[in-house]
Amino acid sequence: MTAPAKLALHHVGKQFSMRANRTQSRGQQRARRLVALQDITLEIPAGEFLVLVGPSGSGKTTLLDLLAGLSTPSAGEILVDGAPITGPGRDRAVVFQQYALLPWRSALANIEFALEGSGLRRRERRRRAREFLDLVGLSAFADRYPHELSGGMKQRVAIARSLAYDPDILLMDEPFAALDAQTREQLQDELLRIWRTTGKTVVFITHSIDEAVYLGQRVAVLSSRPGRLKALVEIDLGDRSSAADLRSSAEFGHYRHQVWSLLHGEVLRAQAAGHLKIQPDGTEKAAS
Repeated sequence: MTAPAKLALHHVGKQFSMRANRTQSRGQQRARRLVALQDITLEIPAGEFLVLVGPSGSGKTTLLDLLAGLSTPSAGEILVDGAPITGPGRDRAVVFQQYALLPWRSALANIEFALEGSGLRRRERRRRAREFLDLVGLSAFADRYPHELSGGMKQRVAIARSLAYDPDILLMDEPFAALDAQTREQLQDELLRIWRTTGKTVVFITHSIDEAVYLGQRVAVLSSRPGRLKALVEIDLGDRSSAADLRSSAEFGHYRHQVWSLLHGEVLRAQAAGHLKIQPDGTEKAAS
């Protein structure tokens, strides 16, 4: 008998209530429903690195919130190890784009904060915090405060804090989006090293196709609103820990084009439906 997936989504949907138009008369006003996600079925095995991509407004962050237990599905169910998610749990950790570090605590103390209330003695909390600070390569910065750290260092501390209480699943919502290109690539390599070391199950959201292909064992492409699972792309790039310039390889280009082709049509559909606006600088913005 096949063991259950670490994460399983069965026909998951999510709707939100919208405020009625105030310009309408009371008799004309009707409750509006925004369908963010629709009929998503997906199984994620233990230890997999899955990346989610989709146009802005496709429900990527909504889906991550559901996986974290921060909200509940309007339809379907989500299981962890075969049991329904009923709320946040210590088996799942979330890393956001914003570092959310406590400014009055050092890097080490920020990691210790995640262990408070765990029942561990103070000495054991300190030892474990140092262990994970070392894992992200910041042992020499244990006593530095957030304002003394670069953006990349802050995000490493945030990752270490999320790993410190040993969750099975790491949920990451565009954690490198605010970083410069060079730091972003360095942290991608760092994250892959941590993933190989810890064996965690990772679900990672990004707008970058290059980042998705570089990190993911599979890339899940969501459609324009309402977000549906359009395709799952298997990525086989071999050993990504080698010194070779993987991003310049023909294989990388092949997968990048495959994901781009799937995503490009959804971006155009989102624009046509008025769900997505393209800004003067070429970036996407979800329409309200």
